[in-house]
Amino acid sequence: MRTSKFSISAIFLILFFTVLFVPNTTIASENNSKAAVEVQSQDHDEQENHSENVENEEGEHHSAPAWTVIPFVLLLLMIATGPLFYEHFWHKNYPKIAVLLAVLVVSYYLFILHNYHSPVHAAFEYFQFISLLASLYIASGGIVIKVNKKSTPIVNIVMLLIGAVVANLIGTTGASMLLVRPFIRLNKNRIKAYHIIFFIFMVSNIGGSLTPIGDPPLFLGFLKGVPFFWTLEHNWPAWVFALSILAIAFYFLDKRNKSGQDEDEAEVFDNKITINGKRNFIWLAVIIVSVFIDPNVFSWVPGITYEGQEFSYIREVIMLSVTYLSYKFAKDKVHDLNEFSFEPIREVAFIFIGIFGTMMPALDLVGNFAKSEAGASLITHNTLYWGTGLLSGFLDNAPTYLNFLAAAMASQGGSISVLAEVTQFANGGVYYDSVMDLTAISIAAVFFGAMTYIGNGPNFMVKSIAEQVGIKMPSFFGYIIRYSIPFLLPLLLLVWLLFIR
Repeated sequence: MRTSKFSISAIFLILFFTVLFVPNTTIASENNSKAAVEVQSQDHDEQENHSENVENEEGEHHSAPAWTVIPFVLLLLMIATGPLFYEHFWHKNYPKIAVLLAVLVVSYYLFILHNYHSPVHAAFEYFQFISLLASLYIASGGIVIKVNKKSTPIVNIVMLLIGAVVANLIGTTGASMLLVRPFIRLNKNRIKAYHIIFFIFMVSNIGGSLTPIGDPPLFLGFLKGVPFFWTLEHNWPAWVFALSILAIAFYFLDKRNKSGQDEDEAEVFDNKITINGKRNFIWLAVIIVSVFIDPNVFSWVPGITYEGQEFSYIREVIMLSVTYLSYKFAKDKVHDLNEFSFEPIREVAFIFIGIFGTMMPALDLVGNFAKSEAGASLITHNTLYWGTGLLSGFLDNAPTYLNFLAAAMASQGGSISVLAEVTQFANGGVYYDSVMDLTAISIAAVFFGAMTYIGNGPNFMVKSIAEQVGIKMPSFFGYIIRYSIPFLLPLLLLVWLLFIR
């Protein structure tokens, strides 16, 4: 694929544009004053004072007015309507549109609000996000898995469930990139959009609920102090239930699909699984191990300190090095067999540079309300489930998870900035009903990520890969109306009734 000078430079524009203007000191807000949170018990006084000191050291920042969410809403509308109503214009100009809208919002934060905090955080989060996705996409692109079996509903379900388990070991992004092409090849004679949608539901989202490696919001929770095996202990009942219901629904859909029967009958199946490009599993292993090379996990790892928070860069350097090496040393025939193209990761890179740049006002509004007295009074595990979930479907689920966890803790006098308090919140016994609160936030952030193409990074990439090989995928609204509302929403309601309410 030929990449223009604009394409190359625009990817890094937002990342470094903000850092150049960051002062050495934190800009304090003139208009915002934080309300003191009442201490829940006398024994907890010392922790409360420590929490407030940490938060004050971090500083407070100007928030954007409500109208600044317009670029974010506009971007979402164009993502939804572009491929449907003005396809040629959209595919030619979406990089420019995404970058332009992001630059407008970032510039407003920097030069009008003098808020450097949010753009810098967004820049680092985008850098971490795209480094992980690009490395997993390109490394997995050098692996060809062929399942020489006849496509049946049961075979497909087994593959989807295997993908859901693997997602907890190499992340939803890793599992999606590794298995979506074999899944498409397995169903080459009868492939339909619902195959890809259920892959997104089960592998790209819900599957990764059991470990911090599984999905970015859970990993951020781990970095903040949630014990590593907490998600496995508390999320597995909802995980088993959700995957079982989706597997049953998929079975009945797939059983009715009679396409490709003649082609399947003409083929000879030896029921073997072959793998080419096995060396790239080593690259994938390096990427997964590098996830933990973080200054917030190991103090000896160097990082970039900003307002008391450590941002990783060694991990990202490793990932991007693996990205280059795995592509450089992969056999050309493997890429040809995989119909490998850079277009899916290019599309994700530009779309999400727009999303990360423009969603800051939306996250600010949500976070400020959730932490306000009025917002805190509404916080229960029920509102946390639906609030975290519905916003995770349209905003990036990682910062949404952090915002609602911060609000839940602040409503009881805790601070997400104090690792020991986050651990206490996860383990229970100190904060009221905190285990259920965190369970609601964790399940919602991961499960609801499947509601739209932009709810989780792998969703859009899986869609793009499917379209690259000629599968006609539903539009943004078509995805929601035809699949999320009839299949996913009733499931999420049942999960709430059985495991949260």
